[in-house]
Amino acid sequence: VGDFNRFRSAPQFAAYLGLVPGEDSSSDKQHRTGITKAGNRHLRRLLIESAHCYGRSAVGKKSRTLKERQAGNAPEVIAYADRAVDRLKRKYHRIALHSKHNIAKTAVARELACFIWGMMTNNISPTKA
Repeated sequence: VGDFNRFRSAPQFAAYLGLVPGEDSSSDKQHRTGITKAGNRHLRRLLIESAHCYGRSAVGKKSRTLKERQAGNAPEVIAYADRAVDRLKRKYHRIALHSKHNIAKTAVARELACFIWGMMTNNISPTKA
């Protein structure tokens, strides 16, 4: 990827990876197609493979091993990661309930790319109270 700051927003980074839907448009008609698959194939595949794990575990649970790995990191980074994991798990289960699992995995991979962009560019939003 190189410098994450070359992307002005998280959706631009997701588009760079080819994780956004294509579109066939003519006048007032819009037809959404599958993901564009433009960009880095290796990164896109890694993100989609990592999205597989979000369908396997329950929302809101954190293992002891993960807690140990997170020890010593900044609290705002841990909070950002926890929010990301909860949101991605909820998104996966919500989409997989009404659609195909591969569509859910791709949507989660796109969202994960956006969270990664936020972490790498230090655009971590404050926690909501």
